Amino acid sequence: MNRNHQMVRVVAAALLVLGVIAYLAITGVQSNKSYYVTISELQAMGRKAYSRHLRVSGNVAPGSIERSGTNVHFVLVEQGRTLTVNYTGEDPAPDTFKDNAQALAIGTLGHDGVFHATELQAKCASKYAPAGNSTASPAGNKASLSAPSGMQPRR
Repeated sequence: MNRNHQMVRVVAAALLVLGVIAYLAITGVQSNKSYYVTISELQAMGRKAYSRHLRVSGNVAPGSIERSGTNVHFVLVEQGRTLTVNYTGEDPAPDTFKDNAQALAIGTLGHDGVFHATELQAKCASKYAPAGNSTASPAGNKASLSAPSGMQPRR
């Protein structure tokens, strides 16, 4: 009888631990979830936009970037619609964050109409231009990768 009682206690403890782990996993996923929206969709969300963690992308409006340490204030443009963004992250804006760059701001919309971003990602539009428009020649690229000796690339 004592052995049976001990087995029930072990099973109950294991179920409790598994239940706590499942609860933490579910609530962790819910709190880190962010919705990807366009500027148009964000503006159409109404009051729901204020309570959600969002990802918004667009192009950086030329001349709109104002830097102050690691903080950046700028305007995103997408299909004629604009969104003022205030980035206050711990890290400085990426090197590719420039006028006309495609940017992704992650954060929340404030009641002041400004998007308050805590994360910022950017890619330079010129970096992704078709190869025919590039003026740089591959021979001039000193940072090219080569296979280690004894290894040949697949063809």
